[in-house]
Amino acid sequence: MIDDATVYHVARLARLRLEPDDEARMREELSGILEHVERIQSLDLEDVPPTTHVIALQNVVRDDEPRPGLTQEEALREAAEVVEDMFAVPKFD
Repeated sequence: MIDDATVYHVARLARLRLEPDDEARMREELSGILEHVERIQSLDLEDVPPTTHVIALQNVVRDDEPRPGLTQEEALREAAEVVEDMFAVPKFD
């Protein structure tokens, strides 16, 4: 079982803020993940070829052909704020 310090370390690396009642659940979930990894590491996988997917994939995207898009007016219609025919967004410091 993983200790609280490790749970907080992993949460910090993942930039997660844990509430006090999340600690126990995260400890159990992380421990379960590590148990699965240990099981996989104990298997003899020498004759198993590396794969990125368990099933063969086909390219299912359409051909990239130009087609009409939105007009500027249509694109800006639902904008919260428009300045000089452009989307206005808050300035971040």
